[in-house]
Amino acid sequence: MDTRKDVILADLKDTHNPLMPTQTTEEGHISPLSLAESKRVLRKIDMCIIPLFNAAGFAQGSGKEIPEKDRFCNESHLTGSQYSWCSAVFYFGYLAWSWPSSYLIVRLPLGKYLALTVFIWGGILMCHGACQGFASLMAARFFLGVAEAALAPGFALITGMFYTRKEQPIRQGAWWLGNAVANVIGGVVAHGIGQITTSPLQHWRLLFLILGAVTSAYAFVLYLVLPDSPTKAIFLDERQRQVALQRTIHNKTGLMDNDTFVTSQVMDALRDPQIWLLVLYTVSVNLANGGLTSFSSIVVAGFGFTDLKALLIQMPVGAAQLVFLLLTSGLASIIPSSRLVLMIFNTISSMVGMIMVYELKGRAGRMGGLCLAAVFACNIPLSLSLISSNVGGFTKRSVASATLFVAYCVGNIIGPQFFLASQKPRYTTGLRASLSGLALGAAFLICLLVYYISENRRRNRLYGASPPLSLDEELREDLSGKTDRELTDFRYVI
Repeated sequence: MDTRKDVILADLKDTHNPLMPTQTTEEGHISPLSLAESKRVLRKIDMCIIPLFNAAGFAQGSGKEIPEKDRFCNESHLTGSQYSWCSAVFYFGYLAWSWPSSYLIVRLPLGKYLALTVFIWGGILMCHGACQGFASLMAARFFLGVAEAALAPGFALITGMFYTRKEQPIRQGAWWLGNAVANVIGGVVAHGIGQITTSPLQHWRLLFLILGAVTSAYAFVLYLVLPDSPTKAIFLDERQRQVALQRTIHNKTGLMDNDTFVTSQVMDALRDPQIWLLVLYTVSVNLANGGLTSFSSIVVAGFGFTDLKALLIQMPVGAAQLVFLLLTSGLASIIPSSRLVLMIFNTISSMVGMIMVYELKGRAGRMGGLCLAAVFACNIPLSLSLISSNVGGFTKRSVASATLFVAYCVGNIIGPQFFLASQKPRYTTGLRASLSGLALGAAFLICLLVYYISENRRRNRLYGASPPLSLDEELREDLSGKTDRELTDFRYVI
């Protein structure tokens, strides 16, 4: 029985199909695409894929954060450290489902699986509005994390399917844009719902119900339009699907081996130094993210604002993330070998912001510091672009993405625990821990930069510079099931 790979390979070499974008020579070799045709298909992919991701990212960013602490705790009957645990348990659910999800991502139709998880995510968010106490909130938050575990890794894998290594940083940043926009206008939405006086429900319940319903409704759009792979993209005709497929064969990252979960690739992922350096970086910087995500409105309220005004004041934080996201993702796609340098720049910028929050006394200075402190989150799409560009083998890439988000969860679980209630409103221990995590993160990025450079030099010394391959040879490599560490002509982007 023919596998999906056999069918794709036959299509690429089918000289009798007038819709095929490739032509074969007299010897049966596949000729390359024209640049104009490739660009036309790229524009069409951008117009369809990126808006789908943006909308999903916006929904995710709008609904994840628990509303302002004081009112929420009073109306949901939370006491002591229960608010912290309601924030942290989300990441326990995320952590618990990350590795199982990496298996399902490989085995199930990816677009349909992601649409289903978005639908469930919205339903669980609506359940938050019915919670009456600590136990029910803990359950809802845990399963919200379970539902979200597939989204970012899945979107990153789809980005790797449709875009070349050079194109990926700005596209990874583009779909993460929805989160940043949600941070900008999320405060306005929360404030607007907070002004509703005709409903018998508390405003935070209305917020969860409305955002959850919109998210679940949007899942039907994803189910109909989001593709499982380039060959299943309904917004492309048959010719354009094959163009999309051929464009990314040059990535050497195993686009067409995503129909089988390969155990040997799992072991290769667990032995790969680049993945562990990214894991250590992710744990470290998310000590800051865990606290700032859960307590940023509280920290801002500590500047002397009311709860609702504190939500609105967070808008500049999202705006700062938006600017740095567009700047660094754009530069990473334009300037070769700049991804890690830009990630280090973002991390150091956040360290400066954290020092400003910790040391300055005035509102304006501390607010500016908080805006700057949050820009390290712009490294998430750049981290994912490193995985999609530098990890060969679909199973290995899926496991690497899942492991990265396990690290993300660990940092987010630990981070809020440093924000001690006894230190309200300045939270000095939490800010010190966040600053230390960012410093460690920058150090691990420098180590990863050194590793990539030395590994590329080692391969050049042993095997010579990576030679140009014919499309036939690249196709055979893609079908071989080999990982980046097994392909002698693979070189890491930096």
